[in-house]
Amino acid sequence: MPLSTMKRVLLKLSGEVLMGDQQFGIDPAFVMELAKEVKTAKETGLEICLVIGGGNIFRGMAGAAQGMDRAQADYMGMLATVMNALAMQSALEQLGVQTRVQSAVQMDQVCEPVIRRRAERHLEKGRVVIFAAGVGAPYFTTDSGAALRAAEMRCDALLKGTSVDGVYDSDPKKNADAKRFETVSYGKVLADDLKVMDASAVALCRDNNIPIVVFSIREKGNLARVLSGEGTQTIVTNTEK
Repeated sequence: MPLSTMKRVLLKLSGEVLMGDQQFGIDPAFVMELAKEVKTAKETGLEICLVIGGGNIFRGMAGAAQGMDRAQADYMGMLATVMNALAMQSALEQLGVQTRVQSAVQMDQVCEPVIRRRAERHLEKGRVVIFAAGVGAPYFTTDSGAALRAAEMRCDALLKGTSVDGVYDSDPKKNADAKRFETVSYGKVLADDLKVMDASAVALCRDNNIPIVVFSIREKGNLARVLSGEGTQTIVTNTEK
């Protein structure tokens, strides 16, 4: 499906993006810039779901690597994603965009539980829905959470906004000759371990035929350009050109 004809998308942002130029935490000014990007995309008529990682605050796998219990560390990471979701909700609503946060870990005083039919209704009413706390269980990343919600909400594509402008055959930060793909198949991503998303997330998108669009969210206005069919991105699909 051409990007310009999509009706509903899920935008996955890494938690690190919310740091801006800081080394840790949330940069409110940069979150506001991201919210403006989302608002611009929404004004095209798109229905938008959001999933935000928690790596700017706490990453479960990093905690486990330092000796923490993996399940406990993952739950802490889920709480970090809720903090990021609330920060993005605040920024979007300052811009006049109605937003709802739904968490896979129930915390009724700050957000709704994940209820698919309620989320569908929010989208129909023109609200942005932010899904927090991953899949609500340890040992799964927010990439898997994003793929799950994209499938559950029947999204036309999963857009992954990162610090790089697509998928490369090697790390472009380490290899100046790294080649960027325009399109690449799910099978090649998995076989060559291209680090687009974790393997379970890529497999879930493959099994539900959900294209993954990888692009740089740090470039101002790039989300709108990508959605219009322009801009620089890599599209992961069942076929490659």
